[in-house]
Amino acid sequence: MAGNRFRYGQWRGGPDPLAPPYDVRAAVDAVGAEVLAGGSLREALRDLLRRGLHGRNGLDDLAARARRLRREALRRGDLDGAVTRARALLDQALAAERDELRGRTDEAARFAEAVLDNLPRSTARAVQELSGYEWASAEARQAYQQILDGLRGDVLEQRFVGLRDATRAAADPAAQRQLAEMMRDLNDLLARHARSEDTTDAFAEFMRRHGEFFPERPKDVDELVDVLARRAAVGERLMRSLSDRQREELAGLMRQSLGGRLAGELAALDANLRALRPDLNWNRGERVRGEQPLGYGEAADALGEIAELDELLDALDQDQPGATLDDVDVDAVSRTLGRDAADGVRRLRELERELRRQGWVTRDSDGLTLSPKALRRLAGTALRRVFADLTAGPRGQHDLRSAGAAGEVSGASRPWEYGDEQPLDVVRTLTRAVRRAGPAVPVQLAPADFEVVETERRASAAVALCVDLSYSMISQGRWGPMKQTALALSHLMATRFPQDALQIVGFGREAAPLTREELAAVEPDLQQGTNLQHALRLAGRHLRRHPGAEPVVMVVTDGEPTAHLDPDDGVAYFNWPPLPATIEATIREVDRLTRAGATLNLFMLGDDPGLCRFVDAVARRSRGRMFTPDLDDLGEYVVSDYLRARRGRR
Repeated sequence: MAGNRFRYGQWRGGPDPLAPPYDVRAAVDAVGAEVLAGGSLREALRDLLRRGLHGRNGLDDLAARARRLRREALRRGDLDGAVTRARALLDQALAAERDELRGRTDEAARFAEAVLDNLPRSTARAVQELSGYEWASAEARQAYQQILDGLRGDVLEQRFVGLRDATRAAADPAAQRQLAEMMRDLNDLLARHARSEDTTDAFAEFMRRHGEFFPERPKDVDELVDVLARRAAVGERLMRSLSDRQREELAGLMRQSLGGRLAGELAALDANLRALRPDLNWNRGERVRGEQPLGYGEAADALGEIAELDELLDALDQDQPGATLDDVDVDAVSRTLGRDAADGVRRLRELERELRRQGWVTRDSDGLTLSPKALRRLAGTALRRVFADLTAGPRGQHDLRSAGAAGEVSGASRPWEYGDEQPLDVVRTLTRAVRRAGPAVPVQLAPADFEVVETERRASAAVALCVDLSYSMISQGRWGPMKQTALALSHLMATRFPQDALQIVGFGREAAPLTREELAAVEPDLQQGTNLQHALRLAGRHLRRHPGAEPVVMVVTDGEPTAHLDPDDGVAYFNWPPLPATIEATIREVDRLTRAGATLNLFMLGDDPGLCRFVDAVARRSRGRMFTPDLDDLGEYVVSDYLRARRGRR
């Protein structure tokens, strides 16, 4: 309509509706890139959440903002302001009282002056001794009462937030009795809750009688305990943040201002809350420094903000076992860091949900990990990197030299599927095309027309890839290329040569078979030792499970053998420099594989003279080959060697 005027501003209705959509695959690829570069799988997933989407509002960014606010809170002021204010009011009261007494000539006035002159230097003790003093000056009496009423109001308001009117009335004896009765009933309720009694009806009755003291309207005892315990912990934190003298002064002033009955009930309440919530930081103090004196309420607010920021930082660190983004209190983030930070947490949660919903990640007791679907994508990426540099002949064609390698021809045929390497059945392929498109010339072939000759299923190659997992592999930057190579080989065999049987064997001080998932998540072995003997023994066991296949063993290592299994108890034994027993045990496994007809090729990373001598001797003894590839070429060497070896000597 003509004349309408519109005003535009920042979106305030929740997450930004114009924010970029989730690029889940890009997130998975970013994680994969870190893993293929040698990074830890779990650390890569954590880094994804720490960096955030598009490099903004990640957990690290939010934690940095929380730490900055915490530093500012620590410089907010002097926590001793409550005692300083009491001292100033006391000095004001004493000055007014002395002025009043100076104009009087009776003995009572001289006695009163003597009482004032002999007051203790301690503010708390002076206030206590003046509790029964008959003030001659109305101004002095009012200043003294301000000390008691102000501190009492600050303490009660800090413990029962929102009760400003009730705390003002706390100077009235009837109001004090009402507060003491409420705290007595509250302590009774908490004691029953601590004994695991059913407090449903008791809580309802308590809220009916004393609900005006709790404007937050807690729904049950647990919620009530959480609210009160956090405030009580802040009060205790304030006391522990003071020096011994300051703490003694403030405690004395609080006892005097609250009175015996109210102070006793409050102490009992603190004890009950501490027993119910021992996980809070009751014993922690803070070094808050600043020029501005803070009253009790202001000091408690500063420490309460610091406590909330501490809890938020713990949640943002995600260091606890099983920690999730659901542990982050979005409301607390909004209160302390702002709405945009809370929206960032929501988006990170949504990213994690999308990763899980689409099947890219799973969660176990240790946190997030990549799913088999994501690992297939990761392995495919590794294979594409290898083939980007591989120049061994054309790809995408049928290698007729290996026709029938998957088994003997059965006389039947079947539709072609991706990964099949059996020869085409030309007659049946053309027949299907003619039936589909008619007798037109030339005949147009479609993928659905292809048929391949059916063969009896058997493994054409049994491959054992032994990879060194010792710490030197990561310290020398060889961990990433090793992982990338193993993942690429596993993906190649799973997609192009599914009839071949692959076993990945990782070895450090001991050896163990690894699945592709375990390989992606495996961490370096921090124990010293390179147990090639154990790895070759597991490789031989794998080859024996496939007696009709071409046996292939490939070893990727950067160190000579320094560990072997004791023949008596099977325990791995390490020594540097290598013992003759270790070398002999390893050579025996080499000889067993050689007698079984296995091709044993070794890929040597590094130029250690001892490793060079050992690898050269093993290659000669087993009639295998030794390779010394650059790290960038390791994948190309291993994949090319596999493709060559699988054709075999048959």
